[in-house]
Amino acid sequence: MAKMESRTTVEAHSGAEAGLADPGDMQLLAKMGYKQELRRQYSTVQIFGVAFSIMGLVNSIASTLAFSLPAGPAGMVWGWFTASILIFTVGLSMADMASAMPTAGGLYWWTHYFAGDKYKKVLSFLVGYSNTMGLIGGICSLDYTLALMILSCVSIARDGEWSASNGTIYGAYVGLIVIHAVCSVYAGKIMPKIQTFSIFMNIAIMIATVIALPVGKVTNGGSLNSGKWVYSHVENLTTWPTGWSFVLAFLAPIWSIGFFDSCVHMSEEALHAARAVPLGIIWSSGCACVLGFMIISIIAAVMNPDVSATANTIFGQPMAQVYYDALGKKGALGFMGVLIVIQFLIGLSLLVAASRQVWAFSRDGALPFSSYLRHVSKRVRYQPVRAIVGLVAVCIIFGLLCLINSVAANALFSLFVASNYVAWGTPILCRIIWGKTRFHPGEFYTGILSRPIAIVAVTWLVFGLILSMFPSTGPNPSAQEMNYTIVINGFVWLAAMGYYFLFARKWYTGPKMTIDAPSSVGSVSGEGVEKEKSLNGHDS
Repeated sequence: MAKMESRTTVEAHSGAEAGLADPGDMQLLAKMGYKQELRRQYSTVQIFGVAFSIMGLVNSIASTLAFSLPAGPAGMVWGWFTASILIFTVGLSMADMASAMPTAGGLYWWTHYFAGDKYKKVLSFLVGYSNTMGLIGGICSLDYTLALMILSCVSIARDGEWSASNGTIYGAYVGLIVIHAVCSVYAGKIMPKIQTFSIFMNIAIMIATVIALPVGKVTNGGSLNSGKWVYSHVENLTTWPTGWSFVLAFLAPIWSIGFFDSCVHMSEEALHAARAVPLGIIWSSGCACVLGFMIISIIAAVMNPDVSATANTIFGQPMAQVYYDALGKKGALGFMGVLIVIQFLIGLSLLVAASRQVWAFSRDGALPFSSYLRHVSKRVRYQPVRAIVGLVAVCIIFGLLCLINSVAANALFSLFVASNYVAWGTPILCRIIWGKTRFHPGEFYTGILSRPIAIVAVTWLVFGLILSMFPSTGPNPSAQEMNYTIVINGFVWLAAMGYYFLFARKWYTGPKMTIDAPSSVGSVSGEGVEKEKSLNGHDS
């Protein structure tokens, strides 16, 4: 062990000389078996900015408003309030582990570390694939929504007399994906500053929305809805019972507050990761809880009292109708234009974070073409360029669902939610069951409340996973109204497990050490395997 600690110190010193990281961060990463390969350049605020930018509260609320509108204003407001608090417990549980063990592949790494010996490999493999596919689904859904937002502006400009064909939507989607890829590769040097800029943009659009909507509504001769109507009026535009329709409004925050794990994937580029990553997680999820409630309340106060008119808008986006009703055509176009810029930044940040998960999983040899995808380009500021390119190729293929219909395209949303909920819940559950003696707190720790919070978080994730599989319109959906979450995600999970038991179990050993093998993701030496067992089984 003394030899290993000595080697760790040497690795840290050499990496520090190369300008990649501070020795302290490198030593903590080395204890988990990895050498420093990416450049650490993100401050605590910028790590928070990654998650806060990806959530993009106003944009996310605009994208998911259709899921909470059927329950009326009370369902929108209190559905957000209730679900966001429960989601915050997930963030707290994740922050505990992220502070103790900050690595880009955190979710599957923690699963392997905490799980019982019989289940380590298979569960970490499932979590890694589920998390990767969830992030891919997130990229697809974000850029699909961005394409719809851009095209809805054309529809508003033409007074609703034009609507985009599926081919036009797919063309816009592909173009946006490619632009994001080019920007993420060549803007790597300024990406931390872009995250800071995104924070200010998101705050600006929130302030503008909560001020301009009510002022515009009153100025244009309208009146605000009463507080009683906003906070107590329940409707039911579905064929579900009213109580369950209210619960289904939880889907809006479930889909909106969903990317605080991006902080984890940026761990190996964070300065003082043991502090920056957990703070980024809890700040972003906490802000979503409080600020989201405020934004939803304002929207409910200015929206058309005829909820169905907003839900069935001709513009294709209920939020576009809210802006149109309160601010008129020019005001709606102005706000939608700003939302488009922010949505673009959201997609850019998510692609960067997702590429780090793909890179980390490839570093451990789990993905097809791992030896290709795990390459880090030293010419482009130590970035996993090939992982970015691979992600873009997969997203373009998945985006072909846009050519079928909107129902098929919405399956991209379900891929993101269900896959990520499995990826988030599994390591937390493994820690509850097996991690009593294995967990050693980092700089951030919720103390005596850590275990109760983890139990609440897992319970919520199981409930949210089941909820995401319900058809939103009613118990007897048509083919167009059916929720295909179980089909899409079931295929992903079964395919991952089939791949594991048929092939990967023969060579996948879990996280691999790169301290002793700087340029290889293949087999680890016997000495390295023993060290890996020690690292993943006893030492954090």
